[in-house]
Amino acid sequence: MNFTRRELLERGATFGAITLATSLPLSAVAAAWDEAEKKRQPTPFCELGPFYKREAPQTTQLRAPGDSGMPLALAGVVYDVRGDVVPDAKVELWQTDNLGQYDIEGYRYRALLEPGAKGVYSVESVMPGHHPSRVCQHVHYLVTAPGHKPLITQLYFATDPVFDGDPDKNYHRDPLITSPELVRPVMIKSDAKQVVAVVNFDLVMETL
Repeated sequence: MNFTRRELLERGATFGAITLATSLPLSAVAAAWDEAEKKRQPTPFCELGPFYKREAPQTTQLRAPGDSGMPLALAGVVYDVRGDVVPDAKVELWQTDNLGQYDIEGYRYRALLEPGAKGVYSVESVMPGHHPSRVCQHVHYLVTAPGHKPLITQLYFATDPVFDGDPDKNYHRDPLITSPELVRPVMIKSDAKQVVAVVNFDLVMETL
């Protein structure tokens, strides 16, 4: 049986499991409890890097027919630290191709996304290769929204061979990784047509 916050508080108070040292009504305490659970830590910073380009195209399809590499389905939600969706965020992301090279002349594997009212973004790409000047595979992010601090970060993949299967222990092998929170699990999905790496990377912005 699922109980609301208020029902849990009422039952706890009735049976002596909870003592409320406050004059606030149970509804207010329950609301405060909900707000406390929604709160999120801001996504850790990770440097912008030298290959950022302005005016990336608005597209969710980075992978073109015939592109080499493991197909990647990358998605997430943009939140603020209160746990609320940021409806007017803009998400810029860019990465290397499967061979570890950035498109400097054009805009391959670069996108500008506007998640909208639900805060959800998604792209179809390929797993990035290892760039010669970097240790780990990664995807760059620049996230902006009115009333929020710009978020500059990078996504890493727990399946990267550099981590030897233990990213929590070995994430320091790439000196630019500021937190193990940036290393995300990879789920492999397959059907009759293809195998796809699926990664979720929620983004949490700080308010001004």
